[in-house]
Amino acid sequence: MAWRGVGKKGLNASLIRALASAPVGLSAGLNSSSTFDLAVKSLSASFKCVPGLSFSLFLRGSRYHKILKNEPLIRYFHASPELLARKGIEVELGLKVSKKKPKGKYSKRERSPPVVAPYVPKLKRTNKSLQERTVEIFDGMTLVELARRTGEGIGVLQDILINVGESIDSEFHPLSIDIAELIAMEVGASVKRIHVSEGKEILPRPPVVTVMGHVDHGKTSLLDSLRQTSVAANEAGGITQHLGAFVVSMQSGASITFLDTPGHAAFSAMRARGAAVTDIVVLVVAADDGVMPQTLEAISHAKAANVPIVVAVNKCDKPAANSERVKLQLASEGLLLEDMGGDIQVVEVSALKKTGLDNLEEALLLQAEVMNLKARVDGPAQAYVVEARLHKGRGPLATAIVKAGTLVCGQHVVVGSEWGRIRAIRDVVGNLAERATPAMPVEIEGLKGLPMAGDDIIVVQSEERARMLSAGRKKKFERDRLLKISNGRAEELEQSEEVPQRAEMPIIVKADVQGTVQAVTDALRSLNSPQVFVNVVHVGVGPVCQSDVDLAQACGACIVGFNVKSPASSITMAATEAGIKILMHCVIYHLLEDIGNMIVEKAPGTFETQVAGEAEVLNIFEIKGKSKAKGGDVKIAGCRVIDGCVSKTATMRLLRSGEVVFEGPCASLKQEKHDVEKVGKGNECGLVLCNCDAFQIGDVIQCLEQVVRKPKFISSESGAVRIEC
Repeated sequence: MAWRGVGKKGLNASLIRALASAPVGLSAGLNSSSTFDLAVKSLSASFKCVPGLSFSLFLRGSRYHKILKNEPLIRYFHASPELLARKGIEVELGLKVSKKKPKGKYSKRERSPPVVAPYVPKLKRTNKSLQERTVEIFDGMTLVELARRTGEGIGVLQDILINVGESIDSEFHPLSIDIAELIAMEVGASVKRIHVSEGKEILPRPPVVTVMGHVDHGKTSLLDSLRQTSVAANEAGGITQHLGAFVVSMQSGASITFLDTPGHAAFSAMRARGAAVTDIVVLVVAADDGVMPQTLEAISHAKAANVPIVVAVNKCDKPAANSERVKLQLASEGLLLEDMGGDIQVVEVSALKKTGLDNLEEALLLQAEVMNLKARVDGPAQAYVVEARLHKGRGPLATAIVKAGTLVCGQHVVVGSEWGRIRAIRDVVGNLAERATPAMPVEIEGLKGLPMAGDDIIVVQSEERARMLSAGRKKKFERDRLLKISNGRAEELEQSEEVPQRAEMPIIVKADVQGTVQAVTDALRSLNSPQVFVNVVHVGVGPVCQSDVDLAQACGACIVGFNVKSPASSITMAATEAGIKILMHCVIYHLLEDIGNMIVEKAPGTFETQVAGEAEVLNIFEIKGKSKAKGGDVKIAGCRVIDGCVSKTATMRLLRSGEVVFEGPCASLKQEKHDVEKVGKGNECGLVLCNCDAFQIGDVIQCLEQVVRKPKFISSESGAVRIEC
């Protein structure tokens, strides 16, 4: 008996057919209880092929057991489906009774009502979620591991791998770190390279020390004393505006790599980069000035980079010097000094008198010895771009510090989104070198474009790999930039109903080095206000050129040149004819002050209501109207102006016991029977208000006027600037 095609609804009908097909002798004697049990046991073997069916439990636990015991079963075995339907037990047996279809071409079907359920949208992963997440990659990782970290399927990554031009035997084949980065960037993920620090040759290296502190606390002068040069005299305004790297040979024979960071508030990104690449931070604090805002910022940068601090209290030779006060201020900021039971060394020095320098050298070397600084010398180099500039004859130049490995002349490198072949390596003095070892600051040339300060230098095997990696990074950078712009526009559209329209001030920034470009751009963007939006449309390294003038003319921008040469006379004349401003500055203070004043002039301002004058009601005069056509009764308030002046065109406010009774325009203002426009302080006048005659003696009438309030440019002593609306 075949039971495989039986459905749930036809199961009862199939059971009836099975009972009908039982032996006649067995079915004839089912009227008694004993024979019924025997029939159940006999027929159970026929239903073993039906999965999940227990025939005995089905009969004993259902209504059929009672039916089969009370009535002769033989009649139901030989009954037809139509007869069973007439009996009214089609529900119990689950039989389908054929019904005649209605005449017509189409027949109506009974449909069940639709199920109302809330719509649950499918969650799709967007490029924004991948962009916000950073994927760590390393050399030798497999395709399976990369798929797990990026959240993509192995098939998708294999297709990307084929497009890149690589082939692997299986998904467990190790990949190079460059190929892993290309695949991760193609799916839209941000990557972080994890380099192996192990090598065959690991040797001690000089420490990298970053000098940080507040502006004009003597950081560069202290370094001048250490290396017996005069850099501060060549700096514009006497303050450092670049991130310089150089090696100082101490009297003991040891060498230390120093990074000099600017102290102005606008160069916060430079200080953060210096703390990220350094081993030790020298915190310079003036003994006569104490802890200042940039001092606190330098402490936070050092703590964020988990770098030990050595405090140098400078200007101890001044009469107003108080080093103990400086120590207490530093302790209150959470620095555990040695004098107070901590581990942070404090050295009192004087850069001008060159005292205490030996103690500072000893403290730095002691801290470096405790840290046991070593680096891998063999293998490809890992370097960090400190600064980048554009040279007229040699092209893009990048100042870098080697962190591990050896950088050799002639290697193909990828620096950020730029690539190139190292044409020359120069040390801090300017001499050519064949290679650069760890903790050695060098200047490399041969790049195809100008990199960003803070980019990593990666050595690759071939020019083709360098081109491919550079193109992938540029594509990823452009994609992230467009996504950021679209998200910003979407937020502006959401807030457009609440935020009033702002005036736009487009600016083109040109500077001498890449780090200064970033610092000036960040400082200008910090001047954004609710009334004026500072839009930096273009930035670049080098002097102002004709293309900058053309771009400024197209978008109505002004050009800012910082620490660059003055443009040629032809460019200056073209800018003058086009009505374009070119601002040339060498000191960040003056630049921010000029831009701040321009923002104040361009700001539309806010309308405010202020009291221009007050008049006191001394007497009330009433003029009876002759007819309705000529007007009704008129009440005139005889007043004396007690403050300011009262104008006829202004809005008047009637006050009684400090509460506003009426506010509206003035209908008439007379002085000695003459109509006047203004009445000054101390004079008496007659005043009539529109739709108001509820004057009382002693009331005060205020004259209100609308004024435009412009924002203010505020510069603090620490160098921080802002626009206050």
